[in-house]
Amino acid sequence: MRSAPSAPKPLVVAVEMGYGHMRAALPLADALGTEALQVDRAPLVAPGEERLWQRVRRTYEGVSRLSQVPWVGAPLRRALDLVTDIPRLHPYRDLSAPTRGVRALDRLVRKRDLGRGLVAELRRTGAPLLTTFYSPAIVADAAGLERIFCVATDSDLNRIWAPADPRHTRIHYLVPTRRAARRLRSYGVPEDRITFTGFPLPDALVGGPALGALKANLAARVVRLDPSGEFRRTIPEELAHFLGALPREEEGQPPLLTFAVGGAGAQAGMAAELLPGFRRALEAGTLRICLVAGLRAEVDARFREIVRRAGMEPLLGGPLEILLAPTFRAYYERFNALLARTDVLWTKPSELTFYGALGLPLVLAPPVGVHERYNRRWARESGAGLKQRDPRFAAEWLADGIADGVLAAAAWAGYMRLPKFGLLRILQAVGATPEARVAGPAGA
Repeated sequence: MRSAPSAPKPLVVAVEMGYGHMRAALPLADALGTEALQVDRAPLVAPGEERLWQRVRRTYEGVSRLSQVPWVGAPLRRALDLVTDIPRLHPYRDLSAPTRGVRALDRLVRKRDLGRGLVAELRRTGAPLLTTFYSPAIVADAAGLERIFCVATDSDLNRIWAPADPRHTRIHYLVPTRRAARRLRSYGVPEDRITFTGFPLPDALVGGPALGALKANLAARVVRLDPSGEFRRTIPEELAHFLGALPREEEGQPPLLTFAVGGAGAQAGMAAELLPGFRRALEAGTLRICLVAGLRAEVDARFREIVRRAGMEPLLGGPLEILLAPTFRAYYERFNALLARTDVLWTKPSELTFYGALGLPLVLAPPVGVHERYNRRWARESGAGLKQRDPRFAAEWLADGIADGVLAAAAWAGYMRLPKFGLLRILQAVGATPEARVAGPAGA
């Protein structure tokens, strides 16, 4: 007797505009034993579509970078805020009317057949769509397809995440925060089309339902961030209950500060302000720093020039590192391994804000776009995020934060208060069974 054919795996789809959407897609693809495809590239892109997507990406990344340039960037910052604007949520009211961005995307889909390659592939395979970017979901919805899952990647959402006619949408939204769920309801998306899941964090850094990797990394981090033991003396029972015995071998080890500037490289120049002040700590072996250039050779070159001008080249390869990778997959894996040993993450409040749930204290740089303002607020209200102070004196205020237990407390708050099981909840929501699991901590 012939067995029934198994249901096709979800088609995991993202786009590389910055790193956020791909960073959310890869854990899902890995867990499903498939690959994360990009809606703007082969095999999903139809003839003529790729050029349009490239223009959109170049415009976004260019505006993001230039908006951070002093003085001349002010008009672009205002333009970026206008495009990414999210109205106040309260008082609760009907915000379902399509905005200019929603109408523009709707025209591209219905009149210029944007996404027709994606639609053809979904019809050919009969696979559900699992996307971490709004436009593939809206494309599939407009085509009348079923089983459309859209993973939101910010704590609050612009109107463009919902289609022009939200009340009849087939899209099932998987959101990282309760506020994002309320926002979608205000846009007219039916409540039964919204599921709170949390953000899909890499299993290499979570360690499955038992949180094995997360707990091991956090236990070591707490020791490194609390050299005086003051923080540990305040909650010894809680630490023992949730983490077990803390690793004594981490006593006296220098904390690692990771500076991740974002995929568009918008704030790479900030390294020139902060790095010289850390020279004494790096030379004394009381701190380590990694500058993350991601995939961008030009950012790597800029970092190296900053290091050279600061007279700190001899420290490279020792307490000072630069992470550059040739592909997103290589970057993703190396960055996860880096985060496993990171003690403080300095980043703009992009999707990395959700990584505070891993017990990573966040130093949050100025936001690029309105959505990042909401991400920053969400992290700070939870206790996991700290406001960036003057970068020129970062060596001093970070040292104070370590000595006073502030950073150790932020790490603990993120672990205790932020959602950690987004990956598993999303897989449950789409009715999928994970096929690939990482057994231990990344970098172990």
